[in-house]
Amino acid sequence: MNAPMSTDARSLQPAPAWSDEDRARAEHYALLARLYFAAPDAALLEGLSRTAQVLGAGKGAFPEAWAALGEAAAATTAEAVAAEYSALFQGVGRAEVMLNGSWYLTGFLQEEPLAELREDLIELGLGRREGVAETEDHIAALAEVMRHLVVTGPDDEGLMRQQAFFGRHLAPWYGAFVAEVAAAPSASFYVRVGSLLQAFFDIERQAFDMV
Repeated sequence: MNAPMSTDARSLQPAPAWSDEDRARAEHYALLARLYFAAPDAALLEGLSRTAQVLGAGKGAFPEAWAALGEAAAATTAEAVAAEYSALFQGVGRAEVMLNGSWYLTGFLQEEPLAELREDLIELGLGRREGVAETEDHIAALAEVMRHLVVTGPDDEGLMRQQAFFGRHLAPWYGAFVAEVAAAPSASFYVRVGSLLQAFFDIERQAFDMV
């Protein structure tokens, strides 16, 4: 997959050593970016099923979301999920579910939240990769930005950048997005993906609230 966002030299400075926790956070942001950028192939579905055997153990929203996603991945095929992705997010006319933050914040696309996001991305030295059709407020692009911020900023200053970006561009609308996916007629596998996003983002928001 071509990442939806690109970097300039300002965002490629050497980063301090990062922890196993930050590595896991970055991997989850990368996974969510991948799953919302395009439907998973057979190899990724198999990987989800295997990973769920480890991360899906225990009680709580996060492991339970992983367990449910693993079960869904094992029970479906790449072809079925591709058809679901197309029906949900790429429907003729308006899709069943929009993937863009501006839609949930204003009820429209290409609105003021997108302009504000672009200003923040310029400050971070980030921008949309050439050839990518999705706008910067696409959920996959935002997850990719968060992955980048975690990887390049495990220090206090980097944590503040993560907190600010998440709080401004993801926290206000991810719950509404997950709810819309769950209610969509075509949704099955992506209901489980949404549950993982909800559980992971809830953990992130709680952690940022304590900073």
